Amino acid sequence: MPPKRETIIKHARQRIERIRQTLSGIDTLCSGTLLQRTKVCGKSGCRCAQDVSARHGPYYEWGHMVEGKLIHRVVSPQQAALLQIAIDNYRHAQRLLREWETETEYLIDAEAPRKP
Repeated sequence: MPPKRETIIKHARQRIERIRQTLSGIDTLCSGTLLQRTKVCGKSGCRCAQDVSARHGPYYEWGHMVEGKLIHRVVSPQQAALLQIAIDNYRHAQRLLREWETETEYLIDAEAPRKP
């Protein structure tokens, strides 16, 4: 026996409210990717050219889209730590918005069912 319409509506509204509460707790959001790189300096006597573990760095780059173009920006280790949190928050918010969309579809189907 299919669940009652009222039950579906109640559960969808409860899940949407939990999503809203979770989203309201997010402080920072940034899209993009954070890269950690090490580099070879190019000096002939430097051991970074022969030993991978002796490469210089790490250096951090943040890649993100601005007006349809991929932009890379070098950031400090402190900025990288904050950016990683903001990027994780952004991805989490995206997942929550997809869930909200799904719950909204359930809600619409329950509140205004299609006629056969």
